[in-house]
Amino acid sequence: MGIYLNPGNSGFTGIRNDIYVDKSGLISLVNETIETPRRLTCVSRPRRFGKSFAAQMLCAYYDKTCDSASLFDDLEIAGNNELNGSYRKYLNQYDVIYVDMTYVKPFCDGFRNVAAYVSGKIMEELAEAYPSLEVGNELPATMIRAVELTGNKFIMIIDEWDAPIREEPKLQRQYLEFLRTLFKSSSTTNRIFAAVYMTGILPIKKDGSQSAISDFQEFTAVTPGKFAEYVGFTEDEIQKLCAEQHCDFMLMKRWYDGYTFGDVKAVYNPNSVMKAVHNNHFHSYWTQTSTAESLMGYIGLDFDGMSGTVAELTGGVAVSVDTDGFTNDFVTFRNRDDVLTLLIHLGYLTYDGSTGYARIPNEEIRMEFARVIRYVKRDDTIRRIRESDQLIVDTVEENAEAVAAQIEKIHAEEAPLHYNNEQALRSVIKRAYFSYGDEYVLFEELPAGTGYADLVYFPKKASALPALVIELKWNQSAESAIEQIRKRNYPDAIREYGGEILLVAVSYDRRAAAGQRKHSCIIEKVSFDG
Repeated sequence: MGIYLNPGNSGFTGIRNDIYVDKSGLISLVNETIETPRRLTCVSRPRRFGKSFAAQMLCAYYDKTCDSASLFDDLEIAGNNELNGSYRKYLNQYDVIYVDMTYVKPFCDGFRNVAAYVSGKIMEELAEAYPSLEVGNELPATMIRAVELTGNKFIMIIDEWDAPIREEPKLQRQYLEFLRTLFKSSSTTNRIFAAVYMTGILPIKKDGSQSAISDFQEFTAVTPGKFAEYVGFTEDEIQKLCAEQHCDFMLMKRWYDGYTFGDVKAVYNPNSVMKAVHNNHFHSYWTQTSTAESLMGYIGLDFDGMSGTVAELTGGVAVSVDTDGFTNDFVTFRNRDDVLTLLIHLGYLTYDGSTGYARIPNEEIRMEFARVIRYVKRDDTIRRIRESDQLIVDTVEENAEAVAAQIEKIHAEEAPLHYNNEQALRSVIKRAYFSYGDEYVLFEELPAGTGYADLVYFPKKASALPALVIELKWNQSAESAIEQIRKRNYPDAIREYGGEILLVAVSYDRRAAAGQRKHSCIIEKVSFDG
């Protein structure tokens, strides 16, 4: 058992000894590529979405120096009749080369000597495993001779493949040249590898308009393809986990759901879910990731429309994103779309490929945006925050005229082109209240009384502010909106809150005469005794 050659199954054993959500079906997708033109696979996903767990699982499954049947025989890959044939065929049948790029950094001068270090270590372990092997100066040639000697090709697993590009952008050219020596020539690659599986945060770096290692099949946060259900935890998996661990499913959903990957429309952050289960506590675990520290730098970049886009996202509005131009690194940004695309790959945003829109996925990430935007040193961002904060103050103080005036201002500045229904009005309201995250949790279309409340800003435990129940009307009066709140008894949905509740009715009248205010507002206070 080596560090790089045939690392064994101890990593996956440790994973199985804890609470485990079965993701073994991923193995079948890799098995499908063995000894085919599709043998090179790169799966990129956000940090803390199970990349290393998947890599450890594949090591345990393919490594020929250990017997891993007991780790897999009770999992989906073994129990599914359609998958069982390939499962038995490839279980513990290969020499495995495993490289965790984040692990090697301290040993290769901060990636400056990554090619020489990794090549040398792999050849050193090959020589130990096969004493009769002729080891030369080149890794590909040595691996070809190893295959000829053993009659057995390699499975190679590279975890965090893009770490050198993320952390040392100046070294990306020499690092990509190293990868090209292994994977660019199909004649060489096919002689060495039965299959290759790489994980990372970023898609493969583009060289011009093409991927630098063009033979890889790529599955990304934008185009996850058949790997979509293995990016995070699905809703079925979460429901089962919550039942087994006696967790509140609805709280789990509010905090960690919200991601969309391909056809899988409800995906949860695995790292945060497991920490919530172990700690029996729901809150933002995202601050414990190193990428959280860089969010401020990205959303503070000086691109046209960036500040307004951040306000929309933080307020709960989905925004359109063109993901095609992204160059797959952390430093090359030409416009707002490049920044947003990076945030999708980092997991700060979720992206729906069918609509081309991105949004903040859940309460955990929304808290990060709410925390970070107050440190962005841009005049327009600072102005938006101050105006939104003042709007909340005016609402709490029941200054309906000031509320209507600010919503009118936001509409004039940032309204969608077709402002002709309540949904468009809702977008403007969410933009206006975008700094709510310090004090409130937002619920949309909350079941209430005999209908659904449009927007409910529910105070966090530490907040002394009242709850806000907002009803919207387009081409109707604010009086009709407030009457609907009363008639349908919307406040009853949050009766258990027991504190003060403000009913906020906002209407827009496009028939108003020129020069007259088109938005109007009524605010009323209600309270329950408990």
